[in-house]
Amino acid sequence: MLDRRRSPRAPVSLDARLGRGGLERALCKVVDLSMHGARVQSYSGMKKGSTIWLTLPGIAPVAADVMWAEDYVAGCQFRVPLTVEQFEGLLER
Repeated sequence: MLDRRRSPRAPVSLDARLGRGGLERALCKVVDLSMHGARVQSYSGMKKGSTIWLTLPGIAPVAADVMWAEDYVAGCQFRVPLTVEQFEGLLER
């Protein structure tokens, strides 16, 4: 099977915050991370095609598009990829 990802992903367990349109900041957990996106578990459903703001530990909020969503888990693609330094710093947490 062909892997279409642009960058390697890593399993993580990061507490983060999730917002929509600059509004609420709900708690969520990032369980999979790459420089280009993340898999997020939340307490509320997310909709494919929507844009979210994800606040990762130690990083300003990043805009991400929801590429797929099932129940309370979603795959998100960052509009601007993380830098190598940001990505490696999150993996060290």
